[in-house]
Amino acid sequence: MLQRIYGTAWENEEQLKAYLHFKEEAKRRDHRRIGQDLDLFSIQEEAGGGLVFWHPKGAIVRHIIEDSWRKTHIEHGYDLLFTPHVARADLWKISGHLDFYKENMYDQMEIEDELYQLRPMNCPYHILVYKRKLHSYRDFPIRVAELGTVYRYELSGSLHGLFRVRGFTQDDAHIFCLEDQIKDEIRGVLDLTEEILLQFGFSKYEVNLSTRPEKAVGDDDIWEKATVALKDALDDKGWSYQIDEGGGAFYGPKIDLKIEDSLGRKWQCSTIQVDFNLPNRFDITYVDSNSEKRRPIMIHRAVLGSLERFFGVLIEHYAGDFPLWLAPIQARVLPVTDTQLGYCNEVVGKLKSNGIRAEVCHGERLPKLIRNAEKQKIPLMAVVGLKEVETHSVTVRSRFGGELGTMKIDEFISSIQQAIKNRTL
Repeated sequence: MLQRIYGTAWENEEQLKAYLHFKEEAKRRDHRRIGQDLDLFSIQEEAGGGLVFWHPKGAIVRHIIEDSWRKTHIEHGYDLLFTPHVARADLWKISGHLDFYKENMYDQMEIEDELYQLRPMNCPYHILVYKRKLHSYRDFPIRVAELGTVYRYELSGSLHGLFRVRGFTQDDAHIFCLEDQIKDEIRGVLDLTEEILLQFGFSKYEVNLSTRPEKAVGDDDIWEKATVALKDALDDKGWSYQIDEGGGAFYGPKIDLKIEDSLGRKWQCSTIQVDFNLPNRFDITYVDSNSEKRRPIMIHRAVLGSLERFFGVLIEHYAGDFPLWLAPIQARVLPVTDTQLGYCNEVVGKLKSNGIRAEVCHGERLPKLIRNAEKQKIPLMAVVGLKEVETHSVTVRSRFGGELGTMKIDEFISSIQQAIKNRTL
């Protein structure tokens, strides 16, 4: 019987202590434990491994992320799509997924003597939307985006919380453009990526540019133009990057971006890929200025990647201590005794009517109510006693700022709204 043993070696005791602290901190931030403690999500064995159930508190965070994502994309000139979760299997033959990706796809379903397939990707759907009508060169660029749920077969041994699942939602988008628009479109994606990631506190990135591999589709000229366009966009952005020679996909060069969390760990999220393959496979065209049919350039891109995985990264980045704007419950109102419960409900009603996520918690002594709110990582606590009822006020305590003093309800609401707007606290 053989036993595998892992070990580490360090030059000095300080490095060892730093490593042990990192391991303990990573354990403390484990999104699976925090997700259970804060009742954010679960994976139910009765339903099957790798399938995520978003609980009310996790679902509201997802709703906030999605709303912010949609708003930002509309501002950047994207049209939003919703497409089916299944399609005829022939679609995946055309795309090549049945030839190159079959081991990651679920078995087909027979419906009225036709075979259907759960989607592992969103790309073919967006191409079908493009193909619904004839396009002119004047229409470009065309940008479409979707929060599309996909399904991929993963071995049970590879599943890991929210990081490796079988059903997940991609923040997927595709850009159809002309050759001379590639650089500007890539730069636009880089700007959009930075704007979205900064909203969640991620400002440090590792960027890689992957170039043509030995086996590739498309002629040398278009590969050269696309690769130069990606380099120029990165240079214009001022981001440092590494070149992965020959590391591109067979269908085009790409940029991969890894975000750095509060522990210095790097997570692959954003990707931008130029594709010369699917436009040929689906025979998509446009009419140029000479009334001739030409092939457009297609760019795949995702900013957050998988919403499930990104949510797991967020949990570990913040250790479950979400900033006020993102917290599932922003304020918890705590009565000193149950005699103040009626007033507490009035306060919560006002908070909710002003778009603030709030709740009342009672039935325990005040110190325990405060401890429970701390354990649940509630950003703000509003304590109500006889004095607060008489003066129509609350005494506010912040997880991040300590005691904030007593304030009128309108003042409390205004301070929360301002903090949300400025993304502070």
